[in-house]
Amino acid sequence: MRLLGIETSCDDTAAAVVVDGRKVESSVLASQDEFHREYGGVVPEIASRKHAEMLNAVIELALKKAKTTFDGIDGVAVTCGPGLAGSLVVGVAAAQGIAFARGIPAYAVNHLHGHLYANYLNGDAPTPPFVCLIVSGGHTDLILVESDDKHRRIGRTIDDAAGEAFDKVARLLGLGFPGGPRLDVLARSGDPAAFSFPRGLIHDGGYDFSFSGLKTAVRYHLDAHPEDADHRAADVAASFQAAVVDALCAKTFRAARDFGVSAVALAGGVSANSSLRARLRDEGARVGLRVFVPPVEFCTDNAAMIAAAAYYRGASAIVAPELLTADPNFAW
Repeated sequence: MRLLGIETSCDDTAAAVVVDGRKVESSVLASQDEFHREYGGVVPEIASRKHAEMLNAVIELALKKAKTTFDGIDGVAVTCGPGLAGSLVVGVAAAQGIAFARGIPAYAVNHLHGHLYANYLNGDAPTPPFVCLIVSGGHTDLILVESDDKHRRIGRTIDDAAGEAFDKVARLLGLGFPGGPRLDVLARSGDPAAFSFPRGLIHDGGYDFSFSGLKTAVRYHLDAHPEDADHRAADVAASFQAAVVDALCAKTFRAARDFGVSAVALAGGVSANSSLRARLRDEGARVGLRVFVPPVEFCTDNAAMIAAAAYYRGASAIVAPELLTADPNFAW
């Protein structure tokens, strides 16, 4: 089954062609970073306008790279939420038009399901049951995957998402936008033990996360020692990152132990973070759990993961084209 995936939930315009939920024949993404950088973050109105300008060309290029046409597509999968309302509408409208015109099934996909199924692309994939940690700019969730179409959220952030904390601390250090990847690079030359920043909720025995206090602790430290933002920026970055990674890994492996699974998976934009990827793999090897991490190109928002999610969720994701709806609060 060859599916066309469309992803426009935030500020990246993406389309992809994926066969049987695993083989990526093409994955095309048009980044909007340059349009949002001067504002220090994503501007929703700009994002939706750029999607409208670029989506047709991105879809055409995805089909061309896959050496196929609309005649070779068996269905169209689109992100319906969560995300920015104006951005989601652009992708949903395109999917409706394609499904109507070609007479093919339409799949409504939750963006977070997409991130989870990035682990199934172009390589070995986890077999349920397993625990998946989804970490992005807007979400930090622990998911118990009981089967391909049965997922249960067992933990989430009670305040800031991990990716949001990364971006805010990067801004404090003057790293610009997008801040998370730049902070990761800077941290590689720093000492993760230089400063003792808090690990929120790490000893509470549960699976929820908290990063607001950590972000505030870094701000208070830099207020008291402004010189550290210049002369010890790498140490601040490394110490902050270590605190985030400690909390994420502790909760993930606690959940894996408590639910008796043999594997954990990582997903979401922050899954591209080099320290988090390495720590999960090392800890997994130490405790005898398999660890699955998506290829870096499928960690951030992309359309291949949306097509994969549609394939694995199957009939439960199919809707009549006229019932496709952009839902910024699409429930898990």
